[in-house]
Amino acid sequence: MPQLSRRHALLLASAAALAPAAAWAAEDAVPTVWDLTDLYATDAAWLAERDAVLASLPKLAAFKGRLGESAATLRDALQAASDILRRGARLGAYANLKADEDLQDAKSQERNQLALALTGQAAEAAAWINPELLKLGAAKLDGFIAAEPGLAKFKFALKDLERQAPHILDDQGEGLLAAAIQPLAGPQQIRSQLVLSDIPWPELQLSAGRMRIDSQGYTAARTSPDRAERKMVMDAFFGAFKSYESSLGAALSAQVRGDIFTAKARRYPSALAVAVATNNVPEGVYRTLIEETHKGLPVLQRYFDLRRRMLGLPDLAYYDLYPPVTKLDQKFDIATSRRLTLQAVKPLGPDYVALLSKSSAARWMHVYPQKGKAAGAYMNPAAYDVHPYLLLNHTDDYLGLTTFAHEWGHAMHSLLADKAQPFETSNYPIFIAEIASTVNEQLLADFMLRGARTKAEKLFYLDQVCELLRGTFFRQAMFAEFELAIHETTEKGEALSGERLSAIYLEILKRYHGPKVAIEPVYALEWAYPEHFYFNFYLYQYATCVSASVYFADRILAGKTADRDAYLGVLSAGGSDYPVEILKRAGLDMTTPAPYRALVAKLSRTVDQMERLIA
Repeated sequence: MPQLSRRHALLLASAAALAPAAAWAAEDAVPTVWDLTDLYATDAAWLAERDAVLASLPKLAAFKGRLGESAATLRDALQAASDILRRGARLGAYANLKADEDLQDAKSQERNQLALALTGQAAEAAAWINPELLKLGAAKLDGFIAAEPGLAKFKFALKDLERQAPHILDDQGEGLLAAAIQPLAGPQQIRSQLVLSDIPWPELQLSAGRMRIDSQGYTAARTSPDRAERKMVMDAFFGAFKSYESSLGAALSAQVRGDIFTAKARRYPSALAVAVATNNVPEGVYRTLIEETHKGLPVLQRYFDLRRRMLGLPDLAYYDLYPPVTKLDQKFDIATSRRLTLQAVKPLGPDYVALLSKSSAARWMHVYPQKGKAAGAYMNPAAYDVHPYLLLNHTDDYLGLTTFAHEWGHAMHSLLADKAQPFETSNYPIFIAEIASTVNEQLLADFMLRGARTKAEKLFYLDQVCELLRGTFFRQAMFAEFELAIHETTEKGEALSGERLSAIYLEILKRYHGPKVAIEPVYALEWAYPEHFYFNFYLYQYATCVSASVYFADRILAGKTADRDAYLGVLSAGGSDYPVEILKRAGLDMTTPAPYRALVAKLSRTVDQMERLIA
């Protein structure tokens, strides 16, 4: 499962006001550096375990041709493959976390490459299993499942395999696709190398001091209260991307062609089809999301105009979308962020609060920025046998507070799923992964709003809701539309260059922001910014998840125990069923337009509240 990143993927959404003055007093010290020895005591222990897993791979071959012998043999074979996956996930977690501590440490980056290589080697070693299972037939598999209790935890995967039967290749084909995992990851690695290491990011003299305008510097500097400075920052940042437009375009184009290759190899009609089929999400969900987002654009553009008025501007440009329109003179250090989050999530019940309190006091977080550390924030589910880890780059402002609540929403999802499910069904799909995080954000915003004492505070928290919906729904849907457009362009046999990518993105950018937001052509290089375009139709799930979280948060705040329990049931379900079905059992049907329309309606109501306050 990929790291669940908020700032990596939202990159993006919007920034909260900087907080110059302290108002909340921290009560408890919080550990600020994670302890990775929970995974492996030393680097040498990691290497020894990797070697041991590599040595175990050939043992899978002993089961080849024997899966139909008996239910016990099938159980043993599937358990052996599951154990390798489980151990590999732990190896990968350690390698990823160590690498992100210092992106400039060559040994850590090499270890990460070894972990990725192991993933491909394990996939190759197990590539024969699915084709052989399919040859057994559904009747025989059903008989084995009924006869052997040890197969119960594999039942969902076996049933899902039957669903995907038309797209499973023979032994040789599956082996080739497994061997292709590492080379198909090449475009993302090239892009990361360019952005993190090779692009010479400009330095600007700003009112706050001299600043390097890389991804982190850009995110901070684009909020400047000086309009000319904001333009200078955005021009410099995307101008740097522009200098590498051809190379970055080649990388993204190669990624798209790789996605299409995988779709063709598995006999799917399109790259989108194979992406949504993984979790049995109807393709119509993706297209309905984009259609409903288009219908909601007038509300989004009304919010943009409200921002213009609150900023006191005669017109609005793209670089005006990030400075705060409200101010909050409060600071939230990491201890305060923890305390307020614990208070905000009380509607989720005492058991949830107690587990969050215990977990967030442990050494599971890397809290503060440091030289070479990966940007943004994410939760890594790490290992089923251990616990999640969180990478933060905490700032003592409301953005830091919301990021804390967001990432701990992810962590709680993993903890609840791991507690309720065996390893084999604990790994929840991305389609529901961002629900837990954005529910926490909405509970936090509601808690803070109810405690607001002044009009300025109320405006601030209402605007945070607007920014959550703008950044996580509209912006991610815009990304999803771009991703679909570039795949369909390639599938039609047309070429994708960096220049063509910029043209496609600029058209979509203008559609979403409307005629009243001026957008310079160089800003179209924003397509090179979100790394998640390399994750094969990943970003639409942020938009579907926040739509679901609006549904759940509104019901949880209404105070009905049944609604709270239905939501916690979604988190505990892990990957035990298809995500659309898990949500349906909780009362939410994502195949209809209703969830997206409800989110747009919430944005409209929130804008109404803000307009009344400033009237």
